[in-house]
Amino acid sequence: MPLVIVAFGVLLLLVLMIKCKVNGFISLILVALVVGIAEGMNPVNTVTSIQNGVGGTLGSLALILGFGAMFGKIIADSGAAQRISRSLINKFGIKRIQWAVVITGFIVGIAMFYEVGFVLLIPLVFTIAEFTELPLLYIGIPMAAALSVTHGFLPPHPGPVAIATIYGASISMTLVYGIIIAVPTVIIAGPVFTKFLKGIDHKATNNMFKAKIFEEEEMPSFSASVLTAIIPPILMAFSAVCEIVLPKTSGVRHFAEFVGSPLMAMFISIIVAIFTLGIMRGKKMEEIMKILAEAASGIAMILLIVGGGGAFKQVLIDSGVGKYIAAIMSGSNISPLILAWGIAAILRLSLGSATVSAMTTAGLVLPMISSTNANPALMVLATGAGSLIFSHVNDPGFWMFKEYFGLSIGETMRSWSVMETIISVMGLIGVLLINIFA
Repeated sequence: MPLVIVAFGVLLLLVLMIKCKVNGFISLILVALVVGIAEGMNPVNTVTSIQNGVGGTLGSLALILGFGAMFGKIIADSGAAQRISRSLINKFGIKRIQWAVVITGFIVGIAMFYEVGFVLLIPLVFTIAEFTELPLLYIGIPMAAALSVTHGFLPPHPGPVAIATIYGASISMTLVYGIIIAVPTVIIAGPVFTKFLKGIDHKATNNMFKAKIFEEEEMPSFSASVLTAIIPPILMAFSAVCEIVLPKTSGVRHFAEFVGSPLMAMFISIIVAIFTLGIMRGKKMEEIMKILAEAASGIAMILLIVGGGGAFKQVLIDSGVGKYIAAIMSGSNISPLILAWGIAAILRLSLGSATVSAMTTAGLVLPMISSTNANPALMVLATGAGSLIFSHVNDPGFWMFKEYFGLSIGETMRSWSVMETIISVMGLIGVLLINIFA
């Protein structure tokens, strides 16, 4: 019965948005209320759950997304994004530009939360699409695939590291196996998938990152553009490395954790960008602040919709749907690798949150590692892969992708949701193949 109610909620959400043209945020809140009460929650508790869901999601993301939008706007409006994109195009050529985006997304994604990497790279995606006149998703899907793969598979990303800690897996072996799986996965889910993605030919127009055409002398140097743009991943990578190699009492580690937190990394990057791409290039502070204000106002609805997705997710968690699914799956006798993937996948489909799905799964299948001699590193990757499957309307990431790229719900499912499913299935296949030889 709980799954029937969830299915009804998803169907109601689709009807409200597609048929009735109701705003996404209002639809999500309404559906969260209906599903929570239908699942047996007290109406007052349902409202509290919605508030916690919005607050929990935006509490961690609002400032990061806000700073990310500001940073991206400076990168775009200063000509730095055009400089980087033009250099990438010249180096790789238009025919191989997807590979440049994949490599960039892969490097950035290893050290960053998905959302941070997304808002950091989105101006670059729009700028490249603008100058090459290629469909936006032709550039955007490889970027999103690279970020998603690192989010689910590769330490030092917090997700895989947290799961590895629960399973007692070697982080270094998880990274080695993860890279082996990630490379073919991102190729198939990125550049290869776009060749089959027909009928969604949106161009990079009418968005907050619409590119202004800069003359050569108006753009900052390539070195200034790149060095400013990579400050966030450098700071976060520095923090991740220090957390792995230094003791908790180390002063250097404490400093690294401070400057390398996503919030501080983005804030520091904005301050640096104001000088390197603004003041040092002759821009007045008033002009720079206007750019930042435009960026902040441009993501208001995105923040609300992402928060609405968080509310729906929290209601599903608090109503006990996750525990219900876990109880059903835990009695199975199938391979622990497939079981970990399956539990994480069903939780992901029902709850929306990849992190919650993965962490819940880890707690459930942990006893199986010792009793079945399953490879802990492969269990980490199987769990991570399952937690990425078919992101849809109960996942805040779904709405973020939809709103930034200006897609309909159907287009988002055909592109983003299918891409995530390819990554998930490829991850499982890779884990099973490695398990044969490991």
